[in-house]
Amino acid sequence: MAKKTEAVKEIKVTLVKSTIACTPNQKKVVEALGLKKIRSFRIHKANPCILGMIAKVCHLVSVEEVK
Repeated sequence: MAKKTEAVKEIKVTLVKSTIACTPNQKKVVEALGLKKIRSFRIHKANPCILGMIAKVCHLVSVEEVK
């Protein structure tokens, strides 16, 4: 049987606020997303793991869908 391949959405995650006053766990999540400096961004595939990480630091990042 052939599996159908679904187009996975890609999202652009941008760090918009500093992590200075954040908890250590939030700092680790931002680092795991690949963000280092303010206005740095990474493009990730929208899977449940990444979306959960974004939910933990939603007050620090902005998210856009990439077409």
